[in-house]
Amino acid sequence: MALSYLKNLTKLARGHRYLLPRVAVYYLTAQCNFNCAYCEDFGQRRNAQAETSLGSEDARRVLGIIRQGVDSLILTGGEPLLYPDIAALVSFARKELRFRQITLTTNGSLLLNAEPLLPLLDRLVISLDAVDPGQWSAVIRMPVEAAQTVLDNIRRCAARQKADRFRLILNAVLSPETIEGADALLDFCREQRILVSFSPQAVCNWPRYELITSPEYRVFISKLMDIKRRGGPVLGSHAYLRILLDLCPFSCYPTLTPRILPNGDLAYPCRPIEKSGNTHGGRACNLLAVQSWQQAQALAFREYGLPPRVCSSCFQQCYVEPSLMQAQPISLLREKLFYPPSRQAGIDRYVPG
Repeated sequence: MALSYLKNLTKLARGHRYLLPRVAVYYLTAQCNFNCAYCEDFGQRRNAQAETSLGSEDARRVLGIIRQGVDSLILTGGEPLLYPDIAALVSFARKELRFRQITLTTNGSLLLNAEPLLPLLDRLVISLDAVDPGQWSAVIRMPVEAAQTVLDNIRRCAARQKADRFRLILNAVLSPETIEGADALLDFCREQRILVSFSPQAVCNWPRYELITSPEYRVFISKLMDIKRRGGPVLGSHAYLRILLDLCPFSCYPTLTPRILPNGDLAYPCRPIEKSGNTHGGRACNLLAVQSWQQAQALAFREYGLPPRVCSSCFQQCYVEPSLMQAQPISLLREKLFYPPSRQAGIDRYVPG
């Protein structure tokens, strides 16, 4: 990983837009058992139209192609725990393909039956925007009992972090409806020794207008920056938080985090551009139809060219953070040197102010 980082710095110095991937995101399934209010891609209301997932054998082949390009993997969905062979697939990625880091993102509702997966993971990311079951049930559009199940599963997994040697992270979407309860979410994470990341709600890949004009939003982001300085459970660089504060433009390098869709298609150069259907990107190939990661990338370049130099920023942390840390090595060094509590979850050192 250090070698690819240094190679990318050389590419940046020469003005290249294509950077070597650092982590791949594989959407195992487009099926989901929730109906989150702000989700534009998945959910029960869209399941009938969702793409078909690959069978276990084909999914393993796709993982093998991915492994040629990166050693870090994020498994997501939809809801990845709905994938029938999820346990065997994660075991294959860990024990046979030897991915250096494996992350699973989930809504947390099905974790009770998936606890044997935990020792195979490096990071477990659970979506949660509110710790009040009633408020969370309104967001996921499910009964309060479902929201309470998620909270109970989070507490159970939080207690297993040390024994199973994984980090638990909550991913929270800031919206006008949830920002009032964001402080309580921070307190919950501190109590449970959980890291938390925040991203603004997007509408058509742009932050929701009510957030852009919200004084409460700016106050909360400023508070996050202060909490991080004091060693709080905030997962997100200061560089990223500054971007969130003003929602200012930044240079995005989307090939750092390539996306593979449920049917094995490579989304190039990023998911938002691929979804737009314009000439800047799309699905140039299916990984089942190629022999190597390098071949897949070559087909994408031939079809769509290099990533665009300028685009309307989506402000999704999964794109912004890698781009900032790759393009700003001093910021990355600063994070590693001065904010180990946030990075390594030494949350017991945090004193609320």
